[in-house]
Amino acid sequence: MRIVLVLERITSLAAAVGVCLILPLVAAMVFEVSSRYLFAAPTSWAYEISYMFMAAIFMMGIAYALKIRQHVNVDLVYGALGPRGRAVVDLLGYCLLLPCVAWLTYALFGFAADAFRSGEQSGISAWNPVIWPYRAVLTLGFAVFVLQVLAEVAKSLQALVANAPEGR
Repeated sequence: MRIVLVLERITSLAAAVGVCLILPLVAAMVFEVSSRYLFAAPTSWAYEISYMFMAAIFMMGIAYALKIRQHVNVDLVYGALGPRGRAVVDLLGYCLLLPCVAWLTYALFGFAADAFRSGEQSGISAWNPVIWPYRAVLTLGFAVFVLQVLAEVAKSLQALVANAPEGR
């Protein structure tokens, strides 16, 4: 299905962004460790950069983990089922997951928008950056996750139709 391919391309793009964020995270941590231990001059921003980048990396990759089926699964039961049974289990699971993830995305969007409007700052370190970009990335990650769950629903439905008994 074409829509599934489009949704999965979005998921792969988000994962690629997450992978690209690993290098700046490593660079920031190397800079912090070097400045702290070699020059006795710790930074005021390293802690916040590290948790923000790590969360962004995780959120940009969560949908990709679902796409490549690297999520938690009870293989003892699931593996014993045939293709149709697995499709039913997948469909039920994704249909339960979808409203939860959609609601979280909506709530995160509200938090990001409120932080943008108010100019909210982190309040965690002396750097004290505005927090809305961080929250926007979390929202984006969850939105891509919603899209991937929709793609998985479509794939499960397709598997059910493809494995339907003859004559129906």
